[in-house]
Amino acid sequence: MAMKLYELCGADETNLFSPHCWKTRLSLAHKGLAFETVPVPFTGVATIEGGTNRKVPVLRDGDSVVEESYAIALYLEENYPETPSLFRGEGGKAMTQMVIAWSTVHIHPVIARMALLDIHDRLAPIDQAFFRATREKLFGMTLEEFSQTRAATPADLAAALAPLENMLARQSYIGGETPLFADYVVFGPLQWLRTVQGESGLPQDGKVAVWFNSLLDMYGGEGRKGAAAA
Repeated sequence: MAMKLYELCGADETNLFSPHCWKTRLSLAHKGLAFETVPVPFTGVATIEGGTNRKVPVLRDGDSVVEESYAIALYLEENYPETPSLFRGEGGKAMTQMVIAWSTVHIHPVIARMALLDIHDRLAPIDQAFFRATREKLFGMTLEEFSQTRAATPADLAAALAPLENMLARQSYIGGETPLFADYVVFGPLQWLRTVQGESGLPQDGKVAVWFNSLLDMYGGEGRKGAAAA
């Protein structure tokens, strides 16, 4: 039986934009594991698989239910050891923690500042209300005020990605010659921007753009199943 991957969606169920879900989608493709996707709107996330406070992605694999992308990656690594590794050992897991921290602190906030209203506009009305209420409580201001006073630009994104740009001048992926889960950690937020704004915001002559397009095309074009916003 194929695994079920519960992914966050917009009003259009084919608009799968969650950066964390994309980390898991590419992890499953990396390991060659079959899965079916179950689109879930914001207001349906908490109760996925009978939960009360779920966070996407959520993976159902037989009798096991695992949530959050890093926990799922660890689960896949432990339970499917015969498939290509997502970490290549304990050192890879430790390196991934640094990449997660870097992405969380430096990349995600910039993309949120670039795309906040675009995300809101792609949701169904009930989810728009939920998104607005939760984010405005977090920010202490309206979405519109946030976007006007804290807007970010592609130049801000390029600055945040400078360490990766420098690394990719020397190697093809964060994982070296082939990608690891750490690559998908950074791919996720860039795919988030692409699926809600129509482009990744990357200079097309840069090393990061080459790396990103390579990951979009990998595994039979799994990344391109997340269609760029029109």
